[in-house]
Amino acid sequence: MPDDCRIKVIVPIPMDAAGVASRAAQLPADFVRPGFTPEFVAVPWGAALGDSYHDMLLMDWTVFQSGITAEEEGYSGVLIDTVSDSGLRALRSRLTIPVIGPGEAAFSAAMMLGKKFTVLTMWPEWFPLYQKTLTEYGLWDRVASLRSINTRPDVTELLAGKEEVIFDKLKAEATRAMEEDGADVIVLGSTTMHQSAAFLAANLPIPVINPGQIAWKFLESLIECGLTHSKKAFPMPEVPKDADIRKGWF
Repeated sequence: MPDDCRIKVIVPIPMDAAGVASRAAQLPADFVRPGFTPEFVAVPWGAALGDSYHDMLLMDWTVFQSGITAEEEGYSGVLIDTVSDSGLRALRSRLTIPVIGPGEAAFSAAMMLGKKFTVLTMWPEWFPLYQKTLTEYGLWDRVASLRSINTRPDVTELLAGKEEVIFDKLKAEATRAMEEDGADVIVLGSTTMHQSAAFLAANLPIPVINPGQIAWKFLESLIECGLTHSKKAFPMPEVPKDADIRKGWF
């Protein structure tokens, strides 16, 4: 393992430095193992809210654009900062360094910690993101429900200043997921919800998975174990189109 493992963390929505810093706060310094450095980088153009199939396509494309240079830039891994796992499989095809998505990591952890999990999110406009990945990963038999608090998200400022209202709404909806749907694990539906994780974990009797943190720890472990994705499962393109892809920056 290199002495300094730099990890490219790709934010799928264009935003300023303050917005990137809010998202980077999900990985405080004392949470990151020595020898690892997360570098959060927002895509330069693309989706606004991830609230539509239009935005889903843009997130896939712009995350892929941002990630294909990671290996040549000297990064040891890529973490995609969205539970939609945008661009995940395409980047695994193009790169040999490990590429991790919070959705796949969080769902996998949930299946180890319980029998049925609920994805708890901000608004139902994000449901198609989970429907796509849960179908692609073949996990529907372990899903208790998808639930939202019907609250428009702020992907830049996150939950700051709204904690008292948002946290109680999330707790109430998680309780309904347990009592009505049979959920025994809660997966937060967005890395933008990380500020609520500690509150929910302290106020619910079942595990609450903070997807960005789980994905980060899984990536650390893969690198320490010398593991990456299978190139049989994710073969390299015979004719890479990196130059053409890079021309796509707006």
